[in-house]
Amino acid sequence: MMLNSIWCAHAFSMNHIFGPVNSRRLGRSLGVDLFQDKICTLNCIYCEVGATVHLTCERAEYAPFQDIRKEIDTYCLNQERVAELDFITVTASGEPTLHADFGKIIAHLKKTTAKPIAVLTNGTTLANLQVCQEMSLADVVVPSLDSALPAGFRKIDRPAACVDLEQVIDGLITFSHQYDGKIWLEILFAEGINDSAEEVAALRQAVNRMRLDRIQLNTVARPPLESFARPLNKQSMAAIARQFQEDNPLRPVDLLAFKASQDDESEDPKKFFFNLDREADKQAFTVELVEMLKRRPCTAADINRTFHLGGAEKVELLLDALVQDGRIQKRAHGKSIYYHY
Repeated sequence: MMLNSIWCAHAFSMNHIFGPVNSRRLGRSLGVDLFQDKICTLNCIYCEVGATVHLTCERAEYAPFQDIRKEIDTYCLNQERVAELDFITVTASGEPTLHADFGKIIAHLKKTTAKPIAVLTNGTTLANLQVCQEMSLADVVVPSLDSALPAGFRKIDRPAACVDLEQVIDGLITFSHQYDGKIWLEILFAEGINDSAEEVAALRQAVNRMRLDRIQLNTVARPPLESFARPLNKQSMAAIARQFQEDNPLRPVDLLAFKASQDDESEDPKKFFFNLDREADKQAFTVELVEMLKRRPCTAADINRTFHLGGAEKVELLLDALVQDGRIQKRAHGKSIYYHY
């Protein structure tokens, strides 16, 4: 499956479309990033995107709607690539619902493609009825709640002054009972920050008031913003998962950090999205890679799963050349090497 001429012609102008990436929870997912700077209601210690540039609760057109719509339309011209997607994910280098045209963007995606739409949100704006109405257009909503205690919330998520935890929890509860789609709540634990018995008990109490299709427990799996944001081990995460499972045995509880991404290491050249022996493909790959790494650090194996380049070792050679050129950087996290912008 080679890169076709339509995509090559437009690959250099994409500022809001990135991927597809192989997501642990959403399969092969195309990202739609509504910002270029990190604009958010939180400045989480574990964030893989980096520090929040604009800490706010204000909704505004932080990037022109017309630019985002044009990129969506351009990508969807390539139906061969669209057919490969499992989801289109509306996200942001921050909180996507802060974009004033958030609802219009989801509506345009629903009109343009039949692929299911997921939204990744930190959940802090769901007390806003307008946001809830706009969010209802999505097929899957993945909100977050990392602490149900004010002190823990401030430590791990470092919210803007305009964010009230009680309102956040009430908004999540109300939305969960009004929304017809699927809700997968993510909770991220950092060692010594929000993993105490008191923290877990408060989260369980809040979560049990929500209508959720899944709970997805996570920890600091990628290089975090703050070095003191440390991951829990699998045994500790499993013990917490059992507590949530006991509350509702019929509701799935996932351990995201220990769940492998969908993997396809096939060497079948028909599955390669880029022929790196061709200069046009090589340049297009570099552009897509850099856009992806702006939003999440990745290992060589992650990148190979996304682009089907013939194996992690081959990918490492390409990545190290980009590191030497100063296009990207790399750092160790745990036992893995991550490449980032």
